[in-house]
Amino acid sequence: MEIIIEKIKIVDFSRNDINRKIAIINDCNNNTYLHYDLPLNFSNTLKWFENKDNSKRLDCTILYENEICGFIGLLNMDEKNKKAEFYICIDYLFSGKNIGTVASSKFIEFVFNKYNLNKIYLYTEIENKKAQHLFEKIGFIQEGKLVDDLIYNGKKVSRYEYGLFKKHYYCKNN
Repeated sequence: MEIIIEKIKIVDFSRNDINRKIAIINDCNNNTYLHYDLPLNFSNTLKWFENKDNSKRLDCTILYENEICGFIGLLNMDEKNKKAEFYICIDYLFSGKNIGTVASSKFIEFVFNKYNLNKIYLYTEIENKKAQHLFEKIGFIQEGKLVDDLIYNGKKVSRYEYGLFKKHYYCKNN
């Protein structure tokens, strides 16, 4: 897969991207709202890459001016119910360049069509206002609040669930 929008390119995640993924995810400026077992290391990340179920997920790398600046993808792809969970992570060093908005919009348009999805959903911690702003800007609607939904590092985490339906996305963006 390859999506190109001016200085931004979205490509399939490859083995060569593992070291950059580790650096971005392990950086405390990027992982405040991520729920990984930190720190990531090469061995475990390589094992994940080699064993992931590509029928249930799509993992891509975002490049800005040919430099890896983040990752975007789908999890829990459900062919029967035509839905999938969306994720994106942009390195804080690339903040303010509109990369998240542009990459998310084009990626969502692509996956709605390629995978014939009806709905894309996501979760965001209640405190993550920056992500909520991005998701609402591209058309996601807050569908509910999940109180104490996760326990991460011994802390109860409440999250919002957001959804985006294909029919609403195309009405808003066309």
